[in-house]
Amino acid sequence: MRLPAVLLAVLVAAGCAAIPTETSPIAVNPSAGNASEAAAPEPVKDIDPLTLVREFVNASANPEGDYAAAKAYLTEDAKKAWNTKGTPTIIDTTFNTVPTPGVTTDDRHRVVLLQGRNVGRLQLEDNSFIQLIGPLDTPIGIERDAEDQWRISAPPDGIYVPLGGFQQNYRRVTLFFYNADFTVLVPDPRWVVIAPSTSIPSRVTSLLLKGPAVGMRGALRTAIPNGAAQRKNTSEADDGALEVDLTKVGDLTVQGGKQIVAQVVKSLAGVSSSRIRVLVEGQSINPDQREWRPADVQTGEELTTPNADLTGMLVGNGRIKQITGDPVPGPAGAGDYEVINAGQSMDGSRLAAVSRVGDGSVRLRVGPVSEPLAEVDLRASAMTRPTWLLSGGRGEPSTEVWTVADGTKVVRVIRTDNGWTANAVNASELTELGGISELRLSRDGTRVAAVVDGKLVVAAVVRDQDSAVSLRSPRHLQPSVLGTSALALDWLAQDVLVVSTSLAAYPIAKVNIDGVRVERYNTSNLTVPVTSVTAAPGRNVLAVDQSGLWSANDVGDVWRASTTKVEKGTQAFYPG
Repeated sequence: MRLPAVLLAVLVAAGCAAIPTETSPIAVNPSAGNASEAAAPEPVKDIDPLTLVREFVNASANPEGDYAAAKAYLTEDAKKAWNTKGTPTIIDTTFNTVPTPGVTTDDRHRVVLLQGRNVGRLQLEDNSFIQLIGPLDTPIGIERDAEDQWRISAPPDGIYVPLGGFQQNYRRVTLFFYNADFTVLVPDPRWVVIAPSTSIPSRVTSLLLKGPAVGMRGALRTAIPNGAAQRKNTSEADDGALEVDLTKVGDLTVQGGKQIVAQVVKSLAGVSSSRIRVLVEGQSINPDQREWRPADVQTGEELTTPNADLTGMLVGNGRIKQITGDPVPGPAGAGDYEVINAGQSMDGSRLAAVSRVGDGSVRLRVGPVSEPLAEVDLRASAMTRPTWLLSGGRGEPSTEVWTVADGTKVVRVIRTDNGWTANAVNASELTELGGISELRLSRDGTRVAAVVDGKLVVAAVVRDQDSAVSLRSPRHLQPSVLGTSALALDWLAQDVLVVSTSLAAYPIAKVNIDGVRVERYNTSNLTVPVTSVTAAPGRNVLAVDQSGLWSANDVGDVWRASTTKVEKGTQAFYPG
């Protein structure tokens, strides 16, 4: 049925959101098209226009049977015309459906506005969640059908999914790839449809074979050869083991086979507790071991986790101190450098300290903890807290430390035969968002988290073959909750951040790197603003506010006061 001219005009004037489509997507919904639309429940009889649109949007969260549940709310013509192959847009759960003011074409046609806030989109090329900022205001045309029931005749151009419905119908899974040196496995979060749950392992394997997420290409590596595929769907064998049978992998070295196993086993560990068999053309990929569990593979976790005896440090009153308040041995602890912030290498042996000099500018000094720190040829009026790259082996000192000079120049300082030398990082994509007041390398070296004009931002660290380093694909996390309130941050885990803010409701928050989830730490005892926060795997989060140093183990814990008395402006930091 052709839409009335007035309705078409309203649709154009309201500016329907055009959602881009992707070709050859991974199977977000492997059952699409297999379920009968007749199985979807019909709308309630005599449903009103506003409720009709609301229920349609809620039903759009379920992709089963090519969105059969949502199509039940459409006219027959609209069912054929509605684009369900594009990128799903996730909107805030508290969306509204409102009548279009002044538009009543006749008793059989209406236009309802879908209004709310965009939260993100599911990128079909890799099933990653991408934050999407901005208001939603989309007109939806409805009309009465032959049975005098309201049905949607002009659906939106694409799929809108409420966040709550998205989280009910999709599951977050974590794939694992390697850092640039193939020494550490790095998490890469994705989202897949929950139903049917028995096929989730096969979908995870398919995503793993396609490689890192678009935003992390160049930062992550994979041991799986390009073109590799599943010889058959990943599924449980008769003896209960989960079998991954690969094909088109070419000739593999023993080391390459072990790396593939590590990626597969770690990626599937989050969706299956079964023993895992990795096969190539039906034969075990490693003749020395037939079955694997997560504890059997090398992940490099020891390189990204500080030693238990490295309990953290403080910078206060120009000195670097142990977390107990005792000065570290050497000039840095004696106050010789007027230190304003600092970082400790992952192995604990080295410090990088930003110190104030006589003319009011700052300098970066680097060296062993208890020895004089060499001054780097890098001059600025301000520098962010230094952050260290991981080393090549457990117990080895790192040879690379990063800072940001004057809010715009990201610099990595590398140890050479001639001492520590500053090298520029191409951070143009990041600095386009504003001035950088905090920057932390992830402890696996593949990402940076930054505070950019108060925004919490994550970007990929891309290392080229010619040793050039760039920060790519920056993403503003949780803009609707945190806005531009971020003050300090650190990595709690490889895929989880802790951030302090100027918001009374969120003095400390925990945020996943894809930005889907934010959790608020207990607000008890903390006073906004929290000017310093530090975190590390397996450690209490440390925070400094105007009243002192506090610690908490998890989001629900009441913050506990430290016995260490600290001066105003003290900075806390763990290795990394």
